[in-house]
Amino acid sequence: QVQLVESGGGLVQAGGSLRLSCVASGSIFRINAMGWYRQFPGKQRELVAFITRGGSINYVDSVKGRFTISRDNAKNTVTLQMNSLKPEDTAVYYCNADVDASGYNVYRNYWGQGTQVTVSS
Repeated sequence: QVQLVESGGGLVQAGGSLRLSCVASGSIFRINAMGWYRQFPGKQRELVAFITRGGSINYVDSVKGRFTISRDNAKNTVTLQMNSLKPEDTAVYYCNADVDASGYNVYRNYWGQGTQVTVSS
């Protein structure tokens, strides 16, 4: 079994910064893409950013220039540095990863439990 555990959410004023971290543990042979999603109240979960194992990165337009995603393949971690935060960034943020647990190139998608980010105006 694989677990993703997020940390780093909280309350911050507009213009401030937060750093979200996620560590994957358990039966892991290889992790392909890792990413961060967020969910606004009453809305579907949306992609914020993802990074492939090779380092290719994609961001949703609304966070470009403010958020930075990075990962450490050796430690099975992914981090989201969030700067210049806005009240509209307030959401629950979820870590996501595609994990091959067996070594047979069969990947399964996993989610973290979510961490609340609240940006006050």
